[in-house]
Amino acid sequence: MGKIISIANQKGGVGKTTTTINLAASLAALEKKVLVVDADPQANASSGLGVDVGKAHCSLYECMINGEDSHRAIVPSDMEHMKVLPSHIDLAGAEPELFNMDDREKVMKKVLEPLRGDYDFILIDCSPSLGLITVNALTAADSIIIPVQCEYFALEGLGKLLNTIRIIKAKLNPGLEIEGFLMTMYDSRLRVANQVYEDVKKSFNDMLFTTVIQRNITLVEASSFGQPALLYDAESKGSANYIQLAQELIDKNK
Repeated sequence: MGKIISIANQKGGVGKTTTTINLAASLAALEKKVLVVDADPQANASSGLGVDVGKAHCSLYECMINGEDSHRAIVPSDMEHMKVLPSHIDLAGAEPELFNMDDREKVMKKVLEPLRGDYDFILIDCSPSLGLITVNALTAADSIIIPVQCEYFALEGLGKLLNTIRIIKAKLNPGLEIEGFLMTMYDSRLRVANQVYEDVKKSFNDMLFTTVIQRNITLVEASSFGQPALLYDAESKGSANYIQLAQELIDKNK
């Protein structure tokens, strides 16, 4: 049975989508079957993996709101072992529609559970908010990866996210665990980056991934071409970092 991992932080610009795309691609390169679930209305994970969102006949929105079969919404990617359940701008309007549904926090869980047996890992890219769609993603997940940017104010808002996780564990998903905190956009030349890394390490210690994602222009360029860094430039530092992270995740879940 596949493991469902949400990649979340309500702070924007910390590398959630970049991590989702590139971790998924790296797991696929290591011959793990991976599904990327794009739970952000901006659909950046979908487009970053080459999916033409405008032509997708079915998306996460239709699965959650109209009860479409989730198998029908899945589209292939450029990598053999990776598939995508795309998002659509319609998802931005899903929260009011979910509000009146029974078990509104568990709709995504019902969408994803039938897919578990088909994949080793299901990665959910969450939007930068703690709204009902993100609550759905955390309720559906077995664990959460929290990207933390190596810049000032990196820890700002983490308390709110951790409190949300505690509430979800208590009321909706007792099995939810923190898979790990992931330091992103790290530049060893900057004093602030080293200070933030030490602060996070001191605060979360054994919950911090050993792998650190270094600041790398290839990660930015690749997504604009609709590719993970591994396909755009396999020799780049960004590709190497995410392969290392994928191996660390695999080893952790043996």
